[in-house]
Amino acid sequence: MFNPHVSVAEEAPTIQNQHEFAQRSARSRYDHRPQLPSRTYVAVRLLRYKEDLIHVSSERTATLGLPGAWRGYAIRTVRGGAVMRWVGILAFWIAIVTCTLQVARAQDLAPRAYVITPLRSNAVIVSYAYFNGSVLVNGAAPITGATGTYNVQIATYYHGFSFFGRSANAALSLPYGVGTFQGDVSGEHQQVYRSGLLDLNGRLSVNLKGGPAMPAREMMKWKQKTLLGVSLRVVAPTGQYDPNKLVNWGANRWGFKPEFGYSERWGHWVLDGYAGAWFFTTNPEYYSHPAPAPQTQKPIASFEGHLSYDLKPRLWVSLDGNFWYGGTVSVNGVENTATRQRSSRLGATASVPITKHGSLKFGYNNADYSQFGGAYQNVSVAWQYSWLGHPR
Repeated sequence: MFNPHVSVAEEAPTIQNQHEFAQRSARSRYDHRPQLPSRTYVAVRLLRYKEDLIHVSSERTATLGLPGAWRGYAIRTVRGGAVMRWVGILAFWIAIVTCTLQVARAQDLAPRAYVITPLRSNAVIVSYAYFNGSVLVNGAAPITGATGTYNVQIATYYHGFSFFGRSANAALSLPYGVGTFQGDVSGEHQQVYRSGLLDLNGRLSVNLKGGPAMPAREMMKWKQKTLLGVSLRVVAPTGQYDPNKLVNWGANRWGFKPEFGYSERWGHWVLDGYAGAWFFTTNPEYYSHPAPAPQTQKPIASFEGHLSYDLKPRLWVSLDGNFWYGGTVSVNGVENTATRQRSSRLGATASVPITKHGSLKFGYNNADYSQFGGAYQNVSVAWQYSWLGHPR
């Protein structure tokens, strides 16, 4: 699903350093938030052979599935009643997977996302993100060495324009993921592989204070002080999804993230802070037995901060951090409080110019604190080509 709902990814890429862009007629810095399921939560309840399969709940873009061989290790639901009896293993939930796809949502780390750009600025960004996350087991199930490793490639188009006289921009991203999830169950090694398209996502950002819409010539004279802006990120259910499979790259639901952004510059230093929340529609066909069932998720509040420094024009580095909480999941009206998220991440980002119109961006982040979700590490690299006006 998209609890990731990375979905990748990440949000809109933002072109940086207005003065350099105006002088060169193209900007080379950006921020890209791929929305790829960024984090996947899979709570698996096992079933007795040929008995009821208790649902698997997963969040964001990717969902982990278990091969049929795993099914003989769990509990059984007594038909016609709410009573459950243990068979073999004293476990209700078998495992919670917290591998993440950074087209991930609350986990995004995107410095300088609200720095404005000149009118008619454009950029094409191609990025690659690698994720490696552990599978969290509650200790009652015979699962050891559970891990998930996957990568996401994202193609993004960015455009800057005027919105009632204020600087604005829009970006559209299409991610594709490839991943392997594995673990040892009672001494038997199990593995599942998936590849496919993730959910299409877009972001619209508008400046509220400190950033009027300006052509490149005017921006050469402009000095950033305090910037305030708002954005809306939307994730559409276009990724690959099959309600009869436990592993899906798509979320089969819409996701919306309104956000408020702040950016302040002091000489070479730039301080950024964002506050927002994810809201999700219902997934009407979530994996469940004997038939798919509706899945809902409560909102996820997210906070993000960055402190960056300009080493020279178009070359900067940043320290990044975030925190998010909420997102309790319910399947068929039954809420699972164990899926409530409360996590934070720390990382670093560097943007390096390579040509007049091109730049490379490198990023790394890892879990700082994780209470269901976020226990993964991420390495990413992105190439951006930017220009003013029509494509060159």
